[in-house]
Amino acid sequence: MENLVISIEFDKKMFPRRHTCDGENISPEIFIERIHSPILAIILEDWTGTDERFCQWLIWNIVARENIPENIPKEPVVTHPIAAVQGTNDFHTIGYYGPCPQKGDTHTYYFNVYGLDGLLNIKPGSNVETLRAAMEGHAVQYGGQAIGIYTR
Repeated sequence: MENLVISIEFDKKMFPRRHTCDGENISPEIFIERIHSPILAIILEDWTGTDERFCQWLIWNIVARENIPENIPKEPVVTHPIAAVQGTNDFHTIGYYGPCPQKGDTHTYYFNVYGLDGLLNIKPGSNVETLRAAMEGHAVQYGGQAIGIYTR
């Protein structure tokens, strides 16, 4: 599988407050390079130091582009500023939900981007397990992991 390069411009990899539950809770701008596939998907997860992952955001069927703008609307089907489909995160909401660890905790968040060979035919609002299953056999590129840290 060919590598993508993903980056997010955080100062010292620390999530800016505006992208967390303590701020505006809006998705950050994401930069992607070396795209050779027509469609992208992104999964943001909190890894708590165990094998357990907590999905903060899942978005797919993005026509390949080098820049995903910040503040993607929290709707199942997005038409502006980009066209995309979003799923239900582990907070049981649609769209992006930023870092929100317990007070005093520091968590690490991983952005993973996938280059797909075509659009995925799964329902808006699907969960991360459904997205991962749909990507099997269709993910031709992978980029990860842009990492962000947040202490509350």
